[in-house]
Amino acid sequence: MTIPEIYTRFQQNPVISTDSRNCPLGCLFFALKGANFNANAFAKSAIDNGAAYAVVDQAEFAIDERYILVSDTLQCLQQLATYHRKQLGTTIVGITGTNGKTTTKELIAAVLTRKYKVLYTQGNLNNHIGVPLTLLQLSAEHEMAVVEMGANHIGDIKELAEIACPDYGIITNVGKAHLEGFGSLEGVKRTKAELYESILANGKLIFVNADNQHLAEMAQRSGFDTKNQQYKYSLLNAVDAKVSATIVSCSPFLKMNCETSEGENFEVATQLVGSYNAENVLAAVTIGHYFGVSTSDIKNGLETYTPQNNRSQLTITERNKLVVDAYNANPTSLRAAIENFAQMEVDSKMLLLGDMLELGEQSELEHQAIVDLLISKNLTHVKLVGEQFCKTKNAFDCFKTVDDLIIELSNHKINDYYILIKGSRGIKLEKLIPIL
Repeated sequence: MTIPEIYTRFQQNPVISTDSRNCPLGCLFFALKGANFNANAFAKSAIDNGAAYAVVDQAEFAIDERYILVSDTLQCLQQLATYHRKQLGTTIVGITGTNGKTTTKELIAAVLTRKYKVLYTQGNLNNHIGVPLTLLQLSAEHEMAVVEMGANHIGDIKELAEIACPDYGIITNVGKAHLEGFGSLEGVKRTKAELYESILANGKLIFVNADNQHLAEMAQRSGFDTKNQQYKYSLLNAVDAKVSATIVSCSPFLKMNCETSEGENFEVATQLVGSYNAENVLAAVTIGHYFGVSTSDIKNGLETYTPQNNRSQLTITERNKLVVDAYNANPTSLRAAIENFAQMEVDSKMLLLGDMLELGEQSELEHQAIVDLLISKNLTHVKLVGEQFCKTKNAFDCFKTVDDLIIELSNHKINDYYILIKGSRGIKLEKLIPIL
């Protein structure tokens, strides 16, 4: 069966399921495969649970006309998403980056929804399955979509851009992350630049942080004309920036003063913790400005946004104030968080930091560099979690697992501290919140 034929069935009830246990009546079920599962075996369960059709790629499971046999189920899902995206012609902004892409995506959506009907990536559905599932949620009423694209290996962004066909693109930044897959910072830059290359070939324009030399080089290397195809923003008052900003305060919430090239000036008081979020906020201001969102709506959208999912959140408990950024960590983001925390003018600071995962051969070196930074900043109340941090040379308290630290903190209560909690998601530092 061809993609247009499958699309006709999708249009009858435009709902997709990849979980045979959750099949809304009339949906299309896609039997995906993974390292430890083969959903072809659950296609009949999906039909029994309400699916109108089940898309499978093994002939023995296609037992009647309700089963659509294709050569590759995942590839079919991706092709259907691209076909749907092109049928609707929705304006799509693609976003990637080492740090801040999810927060920036949320901020961009918070701004654009003030003027447009916007679909945007939910959670972290930003991979080869999540992106097509996001696109297949597009409807005729959506005027814009903000699609997040994640990557672990070279070529990942190219693949996702071919699926989503973004009209506009933004790379938040590039840094040391997933080095096991990328090999080096150059590998990271090469992969993220695949978004620029896609926009150059098929899109319209990229939004670029004029202060970031890596992004400037990547844009130039990808073939972009600096004047006509780049819409720039800056915290350093770059001459060619369309929108500039300065940080007013960060104690603890980030407040910024923004100015457009037309001379509009306005202040944004966010609910985000950390000066490192200034670039994310400014990116959202810039994209809103480009798409004609009024400054008052930009301001309102950003000021009413509240961070979720342990990303730059301030959590006040009965005993402490917690800066929770436990969703992810890599050398670039952890360094920025530590430097920001060191500058905060508060009493009794403590840092609870977890290992940075997926750094490959660079892991030992990068963890030691973080420890050295803590020492140079005279941050003495530090507790480290994870096997990598335990291998470093330091005088801090080190714990192999978060459960070991929980026992320590349960026996020795912490009170009246400002506490930074940050580590890779796999370390599960969010488990500390209830006991603090």
